[in-house]
Amino acid sequence: MEKLYYSYDLFKEDTQKLTDSCRDFEPDVLLAVARGGLTLAHLMAQALDMRNLYTLNSVHYEGELKLDTFNVFNIPDVSHAKRVLIIDDIVDSGETMEEILKILKEKFPNVEFKLATLFYKKTAVLQPDYTVREATQWIDFFWEIDVK
Repeated sequence: MEKLYYSYDLFKEDTQKLTDSCRDFEPDVLLAVARGGLTLAHLMAQALDMRNLYTLNSVHYEGELKLDTFNVFNIPDVSHAKRVLIIDDIVDSGETMEEILKILKEKFPNVEFKLATLFYKKTAVLQPDYTVREATQWIDFFWEIDVK
C-alpha cells in the first residue's frame, strides 16, 4: 500500500489554513478526538488563543486495522457551550465521527457542533465542515511514526 509521510512542516502549514478557515465559527470549546486530534487541537488552541480545550476518546482502528466496534468514552461536559469545534486528524470512513456526533448531539442538544480535520475521504459517510486535504492514500502522521 502506498503511503504518504505527513511531515511537521506540512502539518504547520495545513494547521494555519484550517485554523483560518474556521475562525468565523467562533467556537466556545475545542474538542479534540484522542489520539489523532490531540496534536492538531493543541496547535489550533494556541493559534486561536483558547484555553477551553477538551478531549474525548474514540477507538475504531487498531493501527491500520478497522475494528467492528466503536468505543467513545471520556466525554466532557460541554453543556455550557454554544459552539463546539470537534477536531480530528482525518475523516476516513466517517463512521467513527458519525457515532461521536450522534452521542454528543443526544447529550448536548442545545450545542452547535462543527468538525475540523486535516484530511477527509470523499467516500466518507459524512464530510467535515472545515478541512484541508483529500486523503487518497494511507497517511503516516509524523506524531505516529517519528517517536517509537
